[in-house]
Amino acid sequence: MTNTFRRHNRAAVLALSIAASAVPMAAAEHTTARPRNLAIFVFEGVQIIDYTGPWEVFGHAMAGEHQRAFEIYTVAPKAGPITTAMGMSVNPKYTFANAPKADVLVLPGGDVDPHMDDPKVQAWIRESAKNAEIVLSVCNGAFFLGRAGLLDGLEATTFAGLIDELQKAAPKARVVRDRRFVDNGRIITSAGLSSGIDGALHVIERLFGKGDAQVAATSLEYDWRPEGGYVRAMLADRHLRGAYDAIRQFDRRVVSHEGDRDRWETRWLLKTDLSPAEALARFEKSIPAANGWARDSSAGAPAATPGPARSVWRYRDEKGQAWVATATAAPAPDGKGVLMTVGIVRGATAVSSK
Repeated sequence: MTNTFRRHNRAAVLALSIAASAVPMAAAEHTTARPRNLAIFVFEGVQIIDYTGPWEVFGHAMAGEHQRAFEIYTVAPKAGPITTAMGMSVNPKYTFANAPKADVLVLPGGDVDPHMDDPKVQAWIRESAKNAEIVLSVCNGAFFLGRAGLLDGLEATTFAGLIDELQKAAPKARVVRDRRFVDNGRIITSAGLSSGIDGALHVIERLFGKGDAQVAATSLEYDWRPEGGYVRAMLADRHLRGAYDAIRQFDRRVVSHEGDRDRWETRWLLKTDLSPAEALARFEKSIPAANGWARDSSAGAPAATPGPARSVWRYRDEKGQAWVATATAAPAPDGKGVLMTVGIVRGATAVSSK
């Protein structure tokens, strides 16, 4: 980071905090309070954005013109550097033995499995959560809370691909997929990865008022939409897991991967000597029956020709809503391999695959 950027960044945050101070706030008393202690748990395999995203957000929160709202620090089970997911080396500031009492506790996700059953980790999380004003989990950091019994009787969320697993791990919780974060009062869980930014902004809003959270989001150049917006777990591709499992048998490259809550389409270029019909037949055989897909026999069998082959599948989700999927295999544009397209659409009309 250049000195010029540092100067401009400090000036921008100061200017924005001055602007915010002119806005009436429900929690105006924070201007004279000490910074809250904010502990971020880090461990071997912690996901980088899960802890650095909230850290950046909380670092932009000001308690007046010249005072930060939070004293932010990392806590690890023991002294010494830890290595994050993707290989970042981090030197935690404190250990369980000497960490200050946390007013706000952040539990990021990552490679949580090796740490969840560690009795020292569980004891520290339970004790820290008991004494904290707010506990925020990010991504599959929610599993720490679930294992500690801290989600019992609460709503919760987590990384989109682990929602069903969290429900199994915390059967007394109600795990939801339609929100980027869930606020139960003291316990707040956020969905995957970047959702921790939204969760952290919500914590600022809770403690200091909406204006301060908006100032932090603006200084971050972040498009904060607390009332709605992008929710990864609600996108229609969640119904294509069986197709994604089936396609792994091929040497492939993703050509496109796009859609919304009501439809999705993914296209792959397969490196194979199989004909389109043969590739489609092999793909269909590998779709797990337990996935709930049923082939629509009225659409006819894939054509056994060198040209495009297509099949139609029907599916009902956990709410009983009907979906129709298509799988189309065609010769690759350069004649080398197969272009496979899988799409799904909510309702009774089949996807029109390219």
